[in-house]
Amino acid sequence: MGSRRRLAVNTALLTAAALLMRCIGLAFQGWLSARIGAAGVGLYQLVLSVDFLCATFAISGIRFAATRLVSEELGCSRQGAVTGATARCLCYSLLFGLAACCILHLCAGPIGFLWIGDARTVRPLRILAVSLPFLSLSSVMNGYFTAVGRVWKSASVQVTEQLVRIGLTVLLLQRAGTGNLERACAALAAGSAGAEICSFLLLGTVFLLDRRRHAARRERAPRLTGRMLAIALPLAVSAYARSALSTLEHLLVPRGLRACGWSADRALAGYGVIQGMALPVLVFPACVLTALAELIIPDLTAAQVAGRGGEIRRTVRRLLVRCFLFSCAAAAVLFAGGDFLGRTVFHSGEAGLYIRLLAPLVPVMYTDVVVDGCLKGLGQQLWSMGINIFDAAVGVLLVWQLLPLGGLQAYLGILYFGELLNFVLSLWRLRCAVRGVSDQAAVFDRRAAG
Repeated sequence: MGSRRRLAVNTALLTAAALLMRCIGLAFQGWLSARIGAAGVGLYQLVLSVDFLCATFAISGIRFAATRLVSEELGCSRQGAVTGATARCLCYSLLFGLAACCILHLCAGPIGFLWIGDARTVRPLRILAVSLPFLSLSSVMNGYFTAVGRVWKSASVQVTEQLVRIGLTVLLLQRAGTGNLERACAALAAGSAGAEICSFLLLGTVFLLDRRRHAARRERAPRLTGRMLAIALPLAVSAYARSALSTLEHLLVPRGLRACGWSADRALAGYGVIQGMALPVLVFPACVLTALAELIIPDLTAAQVAGRGGEIRRTVRRLLVRCFLFSCAAAAVLFAGGDFLGRTVFHSGEAGLYIRLLAPLVPVMYTDVVVDGCLKGLGQQLWSMGINIFDAAVGVLLVWQLLPLGGLQAYLGILYFGELLNFVLSLWRLRCAVRGVSDQAAVFDRRAAG
């Protein structure tokens, strides 16, 4: 199968799986908002913001490192070195996953009381800590399947994980009763942790069966461990910084709304409407582009290793044009149907209002997803993370200074400014990277001809 045809097939598979998962997830989110209310959604979003920081430490750049390392070995026709590459990535992920689990479990109390400022978040944080080693190990296997072009295997496991998560959560919420947000958040955390463990067991089984095709013919590759660390560790450090800033920004939003004169529950509800209702609807169509951005990484890496600058330039240009056209159509649909979606999915006119207000930002958000994927495929992941860190730092500063003055209106303005800033800087760096690859290929061609 040619690389373009394989990319199209894998994109279609990942897109179908992502669409299915997001349809199910959006319906579940609507049911959940009716079950625990906007304040409950906001409280759990704060729990997830801390869990996201700990998950970043658990993964520590290893998913992309696994994809890049395996892609490089396949691009150099060293199929027998794939087993050694994945084994090193799994050991790395287990170390960081266990460390993240211990840190979150031991620090859940101080985080809940001092960082979040709500004791009801301590129990959910300790439950989510259990899932971190399994998440870390699964990220390596997902990166492996992306690199070898058999994403349908990981996609099928992800659909199963989504169904298990929803089933467990519904069951646990029914036992938790109503009116107790701490029990509700604990039930959500337990459902998520159980689904993560189930996903790891299924994905591990599929991975072990798939690995047999590489295990029979092992061969040595230069500096596998050093190359893995050179990719993962710098990416991990930059991811820590960005995730810490992002988490800080999320924690500052309810505090800023309270400083603006809102009550604690109203602040949680306002935060929950934007983060837990409006934004999930806005990013729903982006699953098409998310799948494409992930799958383009191995192809761009292989083209870069082979010195095919012209192919890279044409591929990037074609992706960006198609992405922009798709995102403009999605923005128009979301703007026109925002009120309907808010009332139908969440039974909330306020959610519909924010969907319409944020819809013009969709072309920037969606195109930026593909730009980031192209940057990673061309080995510019540190630049990408650096831009994200700068964007997150600016966001924290703006939330800290402006939210007590302008409330949610100021928060919307901050979201617009941050997305535009990130997109402009990322697009500039991608243009420089593509030009650099093309220039290197031209020099190589001239030397070969001479």
